[in-house]
Amino acid sequence: MSDFIFRSLLVCLLAVAAAPPVAAQVAMDEDPDLEVNPVEPDFNLAGLPTNLRLPKGKMAFRVTHRFARPLGEGDFGNLLEDFFGLDAGAQIGLELRYGVWRGAQIGINRTSDRTIQFFGQYDLKNQRSFPIGIGLWASADGTNNFRDSYSPALGVVLSRELGSRGALYVEPMWINNSNPEPSELVDDNDTVMVGLGTRLRVRPTVYVTAEVSPRLTGYAPGDALISFGLEKRAGGHAFSLNVSNGFGTTMAQMARGGTSNDDWYIGFNIARKFY
Repeated sequence: MSDFIFRSLLVCLLAVAAAPPVAAQVAMDEDPDLEVNPVEPDFNLAGLPTNLRLPKGKMAFRVTHRFARPLGEGDFGNLLEDFFGLDAGAQIGLELRYGVWRGAQIGINRTSDRTIQFFGQYDLKNQRSFPIGIGLWASADGTNNFRDSYSPALGVVLSRELGSRGALYVEPMWINNSNPEPSELVDDNDTVMVGLGTRLRVRPTVYVTAEVSPRLTGYAPGDALISFGLEKRAGGHAFSLNVSNGFGTTMAQMARGGTSNDDWYIGFNIARKFY
């Protein structure tokens, strides 16, 4: 009898340990934004935003890092000596975002060239109740720690989840003051671009990403910014190793394009959700 009681208690303890905490389960039932979306695990691709909702009162943090050495510079020996560009300088970005209410989030992003971007995004429609996701985007870049050359941007983030296999994104954006030259000296001081991106799930927590941001009208120097990446999700973390033809991670930087389609740079993103 005592052996039976001991085994019964052990089974009960194991069941309790395996079950999620009641408070956490109740919170998840009340706010579906707390659930992990396996096909939209992060708030960005390489640079373009996604329609992932940030739960009310929660935060997320991201680091972007773009090494400055082109992979095609010199021969393979030179590249190996520089450890594929990792010995070079880099443009680094730090981003923090906060969920102000259901479907709405705000954030700040500062890059090491002293650009600061304030941004906000509102989830107008999502695929729980509509064929596509629709997010409204607004941001403002400012150079020299937001003291010079302000570049506001407005746009729409359209997304379509592909079952459990991934998602597609189309993002028309208008960026004002995208030309860094004084407005009195230039003909085009605005850029209209369309961000195109995808995240495809190749393993339960492994993804490939791709994005391009062609400029349709206005100021459009150089080549459109292009990025390819390999991403790994681990709980609330996401790590993405990417290759891009430029360094842009804020909306105005992306509107200014990449350096050249002959120059490719290694970079990475590290993201952390605090929920």
